[in-house]
Amino acid sequence: MLFLWMMSLQLSAQTVQPKLTITHLTGDFYVYTTYNLYGKEYVPSNSMYLVTNKGVVMFDTPWDTTQCQPLLDSIEAHHHKKVILSISTHFHEDRTGGIDFLKAKGVKTWTSRQTYELCKQRGEPQAAFYFTKDTTFNIGNHRFQTYYPGAGHAPDNILIWFDKEKVLYGGCFIKSTEATDLGNLSDANLQEWPLSIHKVMNKFPDPKYVIPGHQDWHNNQSLQHTLKLLKEKQAAKKQ
Repeated sequence: MLFLWMMSLQLSAQTVQPKLTITHLTGDFYVYTTYNLYGKEYVPSNSMYLVTNKGVVMFDTPWDTTQCQPLLDSIEAHHHKKVILSISTHFHEDRTGGIDFLKAKGVKTWTSRQTYELCKQRGEPQAAFYFTKDTTFNIGNHRFQTYYPGAGHAPDNILIWFDKEKVLYGGCFIKSTEATDLGNLSDANLQEWPLSIHKVMNKFPDPKYVIPGHQDWHNNQSLQHTLKLLKEKQAAKKQ
């Protein structure tokens, strides 16, 4: 009986969903992480927010949408500012799941037009606004640009570049150096992805910080690691 009780406790501990974590990156940049089930285990999903003198900008939404309100509460408590804008980097749920929540809170939600159309086709929440090409945003004292390198993890994946701080936010287009595989490939283009990676490396050759969509983000060599994983995948297919 004791053995069964201990097994039950262990199983319960394994299935407890981790909550929101927020980590300071540099300056006005913060990485926030939520968790959701992928297969049989909880997987971390990294997103980011930027504190400006006009308000807070979010890049992607929580994957665990129950953490949307705790995130907004935490931002307001720590920074005394409200979220005013969000940009989702592709159409998958771990990037767009909280869009409807943010719209209801009066946040201006943005995606690329390609992401907007894919969200519409797949029944995912759609942003209130979209851009049709690479776009520079000036929000208060900060400036950043969106960049579409071509297909990769998804047909619509974009990145966000902060030139002054040399921060590259990659979402799921970039794999963490901790990753041992390419993860969800349901909408991936394995032929185009390496070419798209090279475009990013040529356009932004010296990022100080590189934020991938999942797992650890402290090593800024994630682009190189993603390319390595793609080469390994291609080699395995040829065998």
